[in-house]
Order: sequence, then structure tokens, then C-alpha cells
Amino acid sequence: MAHKVNLDALIPRDDFEMGEPTVTAGIQKHTISINDLKKGEFFYSYLRKPDFQRETSEWDAQKLSNLILSFLNNDLIPAIILWKNGASLTFVIDGSHRLSALAAWINDDYGDGKISKDFFDARIPDEQQEIANKTRKLVNSKIGLFSDYQLANTNPEKVKAEIVSRAKQLGALSVQLQWVNGDARKAEESFFTINQQASPINQTELRILRARKTPQGIAARAIFRAGQGHKYWSAFPEDARLKVLEASKEIHELLFVPKLKTPIKTLDIPIGGKVNSANALALVLDFIYIVNGIKIEKESVSDEIRDDIDDSKRTLMLLKQCIEIAKRINSVHPGSLGLHPAIYFYSRDGGHKVATFYAISSLMLEIGKKNLWNTFIEIRSKLESFLLSNDELIQQIVRKHRGAFASHEYIKDFLLMIINELKTKGIDKALESVIATQTFSYLKLGTGSPQHEASQQEFTRAVKSKTFLAQALAGAVKCSICDGYLHTNSTTVDHIARKRDGGRGGAENAQLAHPYCNSTYKN
Repeated sequence: MAHKVNLDALIPRDDFEMGEPTVTAGIQKHTISINDLKKGEFFYSYLRKPDFQRETSEWDAQKLSNLILSFLNNDLIPAIILWKNGASLTFVIDGSHRLSALAAWINDDYGDGKISKDFFDARIPDEQQEIANKTRKLVNSKIGLFSDYQLANTNPEKVKAEIVSRAKQLGALSVQLQWVNGDARKAEESFFTINQQASPINQTELRILRARKTPQGIAARAIFRAGQGHKYWSAFPEDARLKVLEASKEIHELLFVPKLKTPIKTLDIPIGGKVNSANALALVLDFIYIVNGIKIEKESVSDEIRDDIDDSKRTLMLLKQCIEIAKRINSVHPGSLGLHPAIYFYSRDGGHKVATFYAISSLMLEIGKKNLWNTFIEIRSKLESFLLSNDELIQQIVRKHRGAFASHEYIKDFLLMIINELKTKGIDKALESVIATQTFSYLKLGTGSPQHEASQQEFTRAVKSKTFLAQALAGAVKCSICDGYLHTNSTTVDHIARKRDGGRGGAENAQLAHPYCNSTYKN
């Protein structure tokens, strides 16, 4: 799978709605030259993307290098569509990837340069850094450094003849421009019309874009980027801005730390899957909806647009609830169940189970409402054995309801029934009872994916992950109190003989336990 290059920092975001459009008749540029995209130049300094634009991270290294090569060869590149607002900022309505690819080459920034470091407050993820390095090597091998093209003007003998030849033409090359006339509403309508035609926006993305100033939209983007990048909450009062930053960082770490690498070679994996995946922002948004009880099944996009610019309280309330549930799932907080991600949130071959992540998030709310915490602890070991051996049942529920979000409430209900049955029955009898109900009578045992003999000699990532997980879980550490699996993010050391009963702090009186088992259930 080709990894995508993060060019999101190359053109910063800003708000459309800053006065009436500037009158520019007769003075609009018709083309962009190479010098226009250098850091510090007038045109580039005031170039912006709409604050609701999707991340500029859909191109891989090959596509990026091909665009640069097309420019150098004077091949046809579709026109860039721009709009100027009342603050004289120039917004890219269509073509941000094209401009960003050229700017990346010119400024030697493929997601890891000075512009990106400033944008991400010097916190460049390791994977982003690795992809940037690979992209730079590919571009340099196929095209050459932009600095070498500059050197060709003064010292042609120091660079390749091919670069000298291209450099002579570079000053005459340009990309065509088209301009949108009208106010901010016209510019926004143009953006959605063009982008729906070129690359259809799915319903989750559309909710995020349309609801960018609502509490859920602001909170989702803040969590996704751990408070870095464009500050969608910049209009909040200063104390609220700081709280959003702190809360979003905390939730990001609870969901996505430790970082997931595939194939899986450690049980030290995050509950939220891979933060750099294409679905990570959607996962965060849906998590916010679920844990805050926001219903969206029949809600239209327009119903979500409730500006939060002058009132940050709801955004902070959403973030607070996200922290509470994420901590309950897996953290060192005294109330944490410490659910091991490999048991609850990953398939046996290492794939992140988004539907189950949603279902468990919802389950935490249900267990809290019914005060079933101790019940959960008492049947936990059996439940985890059930989950390890019946992964295909969850998949059947997802397939029946056609999607992770659509199925999560049914998975939650299924798990609640299993939990209730496990109080008095073994795993097999409990499962028989649940499948005998009308609600889940469609579930079939023994219908897991058939095993096919691999046609290639190399092991796939899935095979490598499956092999590691099977062997690692067989010898994994378990809680001394509930016998459930322990994860590195939620392991505590418990006094076997309690301190209040005179228990000492020596190793002979120590045992490993989940935070909740240690601090609440045991007492």
C-alpha cells in the first residue's frame, strides 16, 4: 500500500468569512510561476485553504513527483481555482494538492521541513517523517533538488546536464488560474460543488466540513491533531483555548498512544488504531457522538450547523466526556477497566475493529448507567475468552447492519446479553442462550473466514500480525484479581495484603492488577 504524503502545512487554513470580497477586476493574476510559491514571497505568504478543507494528504510520493515532472515538462496541469476575500487573502477553491506538491519541492518540505515544523509545533510524527524522507529521495532521484536548479543558473558545471536544460525553461513555466467572483457564500458553494464532482465527499467528511464551527466539529479536529495545526477554536476566550488544547492532547494520547505499527510485533498497541489512517478523523468524530449521546442516524447536515464561536462551554463539555470514557476504557486512572486493545479492539490478524471500538465506548455508558462495573469484573475472564474465540460473530453483526457506526449499538446489546448470561453460565451455554433470542437468531457459529493456502512465498502483514498476537497473548500477563489481560497503559501494582491491614511494600506483597480492580473492586 502506498503511503500518503502529508502536505497539509504548505498552505495554511483560514476563515472565508472576513468581510466582502476585494475588488480585483483588471489586476487578477492569470498564472502562477515558480517564484510565487517560495516561502516569503508575496503571493505565497497570503495563500490560504478554507478552514473546512480536508487535509492535504491524499497523494503518495509517486503522484507528487509525477505532478512536479509534468510541470517541468510543460505538460497540461488543470487550472487552479482561487477566490480573494475581504482581508485580501487568496483562497484555493480547487487545486490545493497541485500547489502544495510544487511548494513542497520548491521549499524542500514534504511534511518535515521548516514550514511543517512550525505548523505542527515541531511535533512531526515518526511515520510522517519516514514518508517525507522517502518522498524526498524519490523526487531527488527523478527530478533533482530545487536548489540544484537554482545553482544551475550560476554554476551549471556543478549540476547534471539534464537539470541545466530544465532550469533554462523553468522561469517561463506557469500554472493557469481561474477566479471565483462573489461573496464568501458563493466561494463556499463553489468549493463543495467542485470537490463533490472531483472527489466525492462521504457523509462523515461532509458532516465535519459543514459543522466545522460546531462543538463536535471543533472537538474532533482538536483531538485528531492533538491540538496542533490549524486552531479551529482560535475565537474562544484565552482560558478556553488553553483548556481545549490540554484536553485534546490528553484524549489523543488516550486513543492513539502507543503508536500502532504494522505488522504488529508488540502487545503495546493503542485503543483507537492508527492515527494516520484515512478513517482516523471519522473515528474521532463518531467517538464524540457516541460517548456524548448525540444521535445522528436521521439528522441532516444542516441540523448540525450551530456555531460555537462565542460559546466554548459545549465544546469543553464534549471533550470532558470523551476524557472520562477514554480513561475508563484504558488508562491508569483509578476507575479504569484497563481493557486490553488486542482483546477488545483488534481482529486476530491485527486489523483494528472500528465497530467494536464504538460498541465498547457505548457499553461503558450502559455499564455506568446500570452500575454493572463489579458484574463486569466478575465475568471478565470468561468474556475475554469468548471474544478471542468468537470474532466472526461480531463481523456477522457488522455485515448485517452494513457499517461500523450503524452496527455498534447492536454489538453493544449483544455484549450486554453475553455479560448477563455469563453471570450464571459457561461460555458455550451463554452463547447458545443469546443466539436463541429473536434479536440474534441470524448469527451462525463456525462461519469464520476460510483459510486459503497462500500463493506467494512471503508472509503478508496480516499473517505476521496473526502469528505474533496468537503467541504473545498465550503468554500475556493477567490481572491477579480478575484474571483479565493487562495492558501496559493500565497496569498498577497492588498490595496483596492491604496497607490498612498492615501489608508491607516489599516484592513478596506485590501483584499486578487493573486500576479498577486494585482501587475499587478489591475494596
